[in-house]
Order: sequence, then structure tokens, then C-alpha cells
Amino acid sequence: MAYAVEFLKTAEQELARLPKDAQRQIVKRVEGLKDNPRPPGVEPLKGAEKLLRLRVGDYRVVYTVESRDLVVLVVRIGHRKEVYENLNVLASRVLIWKQRKK
Repeated sequence: MAYAVEFLKTAEQELARLPKDAQRQIVKRVEGLKDNPRPPGVEPLKGAEKLLRLRVGDYRVVYTVESRDLVVLVVRIGHRKEVYENLNVLASRVLIWKQRKK
């Protein structure tokens, strides 16, 4: 089954601030998550429940998979040096998104 890919508004903004070539690479890799939301190389984040990390060059895509709803939710996109800051805030954003979906 194919998953739908959704972005938090903040993740869309983070993507828009990146260089165009990085944006294209990231979008291509994120689109690949529709068919396989847990491809080889994807790692769970330590200290953050249910968040996964996808490497795209020097950038990272932090996302979660909602298997029940068949949704891949992109939570954050950024450079590898700063993307892991404030993981607790990311978890709260996911909870807010889930509440809005009900």
C-alpha cells in the first residue's frame, strides 16, 4: 500500500530555506517514502519516540510513520549539525498534528 506524505508547516518552511539542489534531492527521497516508509539506512532517533531520520547528503529529514492512517509525516528538515536540537518540541508538534487529524 502506498503511504501519503504530509509536511508540518514548519518542515515546509525549513525545506523552502534550503538551496534548490538540496530541495530537489530531499523531495525525491521523501517521495520514495510513499512506497517504503522505512528504507535501508533509516534510523530511529534516540530520545525521541517514534521519530525516524533519513540522510540526504548533509541534510536530515526527521519524520514519523503513522501506519494506521498510512501517512508519513515530515516533522523537520535541516542541516545535520542543527536538526537534532529540541527533539521534545518535535514530539509535541506531532501530537498536535494527530489531534487535528481526528
